[in-house]
Amino acid sequence: MPVSTVRLDYGPNQLVYYPHVTYKWDHSWENEMNEAIKELVKKQIAQQVGDMPTTVEEMLGLYEIKNNQRQVLSLSLSNYTYHEKAAHGMTTIESLTFDIEKKKLCTLKDLFKPGANYVRRLSALVDIQIQERDLPTLGDFPGISPDQDFYIADKTLVIYFQLYEITPYVVGLPMFPISVFDLADIIDESGPLGRLATNG
Repeated sequence: MPVSTVRLDYGPNQLVYYPHVTYKWDHSWENEMNEAIKELVKKQIAQQVGDMPTTVEEMLGLYEIKNNQRQVLSLSLSNYTYHEKAAHGMTTIESLTFDIEKKKLCTLKDLFKPGANYVRRLSALVDIQIQERDLPTLGDFPGISPDQDFYIADKTLVIYFQLYEITPYVVGLPMFPISVFDLADIIDESGPLGRLATNG
């Protein structure tokens, strides 16, 4: 699917880039996808500016297309913002995954069979990676939430957390790649992960 870049200029040192998708077969679905992207960009900016009394000295919004094949478009939007006199800047990442075939914006739950205990399975797999990678955590790992942040990259589901969500700032945004083949028994075979898991 063709993707172009939109640039927003909010002032000195404040730039936000985000994607615009083209889907010539269905313009209403194209508009729906682009509106979802724009709304998320606006939400990120509002969260980063917040109610803080200090001035925003720097903002940079970027995006990455994580998957654009087999009728699955998954992208991430990052926003780095630094406020005057802050100890450090803050980065947030949000993602959107579109099932082009079914014309829907997917939640994490949508990737799995109805009734599958995906929260428990994914939490266990993330916990194993935390131990194997010796990641410092802010207390015991509580497991993922049913609507945990994620994106899809080829044959991998990436679960991730925001700054300070489960780890100290020094870790950054912790990412946990999980192969679709480790989830083969619970994924929706007609959904995005099922489509990407097939060969050919």
